[in-house]
Amino acid sequence: MIKTVKTTPYADQKMGTAGLRKKTRTASQENYIENFLQSIFNTIPNLNEKSFLVGGDGRYYNKIAIQKIIKIAAANGVKKLYVGKDCLVSTPAGSHIILENHLDGGFVLSASHNPGGIDGDFGIKYATSSGGQCQPSESAAIFEQTQNITEYRISDCPDFDLTKLGTFYCENTEIEVIDPYVDYIKLMESIFDFKKIKKLLTSDFRFIFDAMNGVTGPYAKKIFEEILGAPKGTVAHGTPLEDFGGLHPDPNLIYAKHLVDIMYSDTAPDFAAANDGDGDRNMILGKKFFVSPSDCLAVLTDNYKLIPAYKNGIYGVAKSAATSLAVKHVAEKLGIGYYEVPTGWKYFINLMNSNRITFCGEESFGAGASYIREKDGIWATLFWLSIIAETGKSVKEIVLHHWQKYGRNYYLRNDFEGIPQDIADKLMADLENSLPSLVGKTFDGYTVSEAYPFIYHDPVDKTSTKNGLIIHFSDGSRIVYRLSGTGTNGATLRTYIERYVTDKLDEEPDEMLKDLSHISRIISDVTARTGKEQPDIIT
Repeated sequence: MIKTVKTTPYADQKMGTAGLRKKTRTASQENYIENFLQSIFNTIPNLNEKSFLVGGDGRYYNKIAIQKIIKIAAANGVKKLYVGKDCLVSTPAGSHIILENHLDGGFVLSASHNPGGIDGDFGIKYATSSGGQCQPSESAAIFEQTQNITEYRISDCPDFDLTKLGTFYCENTEIEVIDPYVDYIKLMESIFDFKKIKKLLTSDFRFIFDAMNGVTGPYAKKIFEEILGAPKGTVAHGTPLEDFGGLHPDPNLIYAKHLVDIMYSDTAPDFAAANDGDGDRNMILGKKFFVSPSDCLAVLTDNYKLIPAYKNGIYGVAKSAATSLAVKHVAEKLGIGYYEVPTGWKYFINLMNSNRITFCGEESFGAGASYIREKDGIWATLFWLSIIAETGKSVKEIVLHHWQKYGRNYYLRNDFEGIPQDIADKLMADLENSLPSLVGKTFDGYTVSEAYPFIYHDPVDKTSTKNGLIIHFSDGSRIVYRLSGTGTNGATLRTYIERYVTDKLDEEPDEMLKDLSHISRIISDVTARTGKEQPDIIT
């Protein structure tokens, strides 16, 4: 039977850059998930003709929420659901499954790089038929529904066994439990030369892939250990756990410190990569060497011809405005298209669909290409292994060669977390109002040449989006300010600091950017407004 349940709205269900992300205790409130799911279905016409993917990163509460999705979808007359076996599917694999099977969208239950467990975070990424994040107009329509919802529909069918492949029905909705790995692995085999990578991984080359107890563990074991022949144990933290084993599944220098310590030891292996909880973010490390995400995108773009799928050329490349300008130098030299977009992978989709770009990336440890509509940590890892296999160079040698060729954009991101939303909003508003008065001023030897809010004009749908504030200095340095949409506790002010040089290529970013970091705090007045004298996180 289908039940209609009376409910009242929750005021806090506005989607961020990649869906709804909340504390687990918040998401597990009565009717909270039900309200959000019904609001999504209320915006989709002809549900009896629509098919969706459902899966997640293995975190706590996913299995409960996926049963709710099945029952609410069935009650709303959805034609078919494809559910990942064991409730698992990575974000990049999910995008591929949607595109490969011409689905109408999907629900990937993940709070991405945020911690899991009852006291951690929960999230639902809602993808459309593009295989990527829904567009701002769609998320606005969903939010409007959440603010006016009075009831939801749900089937009273029993919970289903999602640990075995097979097909069953809930009401008239067909539910197919699918293998979440096989199609994605075939896709990777079609992009990269697995024979060359296997030759590398079965030599004396030493490699660690850290899945951080997230969803890419099983994918990585199948690809790197079973297919490419890397020794068993190459994949660390390879079993998805509901609380990520206590790890904060964010592949950066702070939360993956255990891996960083290994790579900076005297017994470090040749190469290491880490993925976040749902598999879309990556961190790349060589022996005693860290590759910044901005440099990663630039290096991959410069070496595209080494990859079989791209040897005949690429359309162009795009980055988020907050990402360093490193890839711009590459695009200009290669004579390919170059675009800057707001933060959020959704802004790359129109550029991919219109064949304006092939590669894209964000400073928040994400890179990807147009084979799907999401970033992809395993793809980035395979790309780096391909470059190493083709060139015979170490990670550090590859990056140093790149800097010698293009110059270096020293870059840091400072995060000020847990700021009350009203204080963060006023800080940004006051800073934006002060931008015109900053032009021409000098701070510790750095003179402001431009200061403006970043506004993106989409070349395809002609929409405009404001996202952050940018300050340029006369020497080519930059500071970018924006509020993050991925937190669950207050607001996060992110300050991005960048300095371009053609000499002093192998210095410490902290030292090279010390003065600009201080200037960024003076201009934003962040200490006086929040009491924070230093960032909570520096990456």
